[in-house]
Amino acid sequence: MATDIRRELERATADTELPLFDIDGYRALLGAVGITVFLLLWHVAALFQPDYILPSPLAVGETFYLEAASGEMTTALGQSVRHWIPGALIGTTLGVAVGITLAWSPLLDDLSAPVVRLLRPVPPLALIGFAIAWFGINHAGAAFIIAIGAFWINFYAAYGGVEGVSDDLLDVARSLGVSGNLELVRSVVIPAASPEIMTGIRTGLGRCWMLVVASEIFGVPGVGRRILRAGQNLQVDTVIAYILVLSLMFLIVDTAFRAVQRRLLRWR
Repeated sequence: MATDIRRELERATADTELPLFDIDGYRALLGAVGITVFLLLWHVAALFQPDYILPSPLAVGETFYLEAASGEMTTALGQSVRHWIPGALIGTTLGVAVGITLAWSPLLDDLSAPVVRLLRPVPPLALIGFAIAWFGINHAGAAFIIAIGAFWINFYAAYGGVEGVSDDLLDVARSLGVSGNLELVRSVVIPAASPEIMTGIRTGLGRCWMLVVASEIFGVPGVGRRILRAGQNLQVDTVIAYILVLSLMFLIVDTAFRAVQRRLLRWR
């Protein structure tokens, strides 16, 4: 019966095909205007400040090009990706799995509640000592820091999504023949909570790019380490150029995931 329900849902949404990227031309135009105004204000402000405080957009663009042409930017980005990917994957997977499990099981939720409340306020930066002691100054230690940040976002998103599933929906599923906790969670609970879970994953992936700088603060090479070194040398143009790299990577990942999210949740 659960299989029949899924087939009906797939049949109902099969004709509702969505484009891979939904681009609103009017909003895109407004965004372009906003960026142009921002760059103009930045340029004007830079006229009254020395370069080591606020370089102009042209100076930052030139630095961006030189760093990219020299290969340093590509190297730094590749190093960051080496710990961003495993950190994001591990933190996201564990966060979603643990969130669903604790939200569905009152017993496990009550047993783990004190531990969750104890560990949740601890910022990832406070765990740098553990990262060095357990993994060393390498990509594994940086991935650990990123995974911690991704875990809590996905944990609470999945927990809230499962907790918000209507009891009426569960009763209807049981009356249609869906039996057993595992089948109920797989066929009803997870699909019903998927909007919140997907939102958590999307937010967590963005947070992971923010944590790249924090994860490299203890010496792991990458974009974040390059930003820290440039900041110590007052190379503000280089700092901004590599901040733009993080922003562009976030934009690419977020846009791609949003397209996937829209397709997976087209039944809404």
